Amino acid sequence: QVQLVESGGGLVQAGGSLRLSCAASGRIFSSYSMGWFRRAPGKERASVAAISWSGLSTSYADSVKGRFTISKDNAKNTVYLQMNSLKTEDTAVYYCAAAPSNRELAYLSADYYGYWGQGTQVTVSS
Repeated sequence: QVQLVESGGGLVQAGGSLRLSCAASGRIFSSYSMGWFRRAPGKERASVAAISWSGLSTSYADSVKGRFTISKDNAKNTVYLQMNSLKTEDTAVYYCAAAPSNRELAYLSADYYGYWGQGTQVTVSS
């Protein structure tokens, strides 16, 4: 089992930055692929970014490419999402997710992940 706890959400003005963190406990974190997802009000859950178990491979949704960066610190059992140039449409609850994997792939599909955090709210004001 893996327990995931997100933090770092909050209120920020458009154009600003936030860094989300997802702390993992339980099984060997280094053997897990990780992903970030979000759910905006009235919308379905959407993928944001993903990273392979080693951190060498990453994937991003088109809507965040060039603005968001996912990274993974296996020594700290933590995955991060650095969000720059935030837009009002980035407002959502952000969730991190984990899946055991020994493949150097970063999966953006939510179906791949079996462990989820409780989410952290990000609100971007105009």
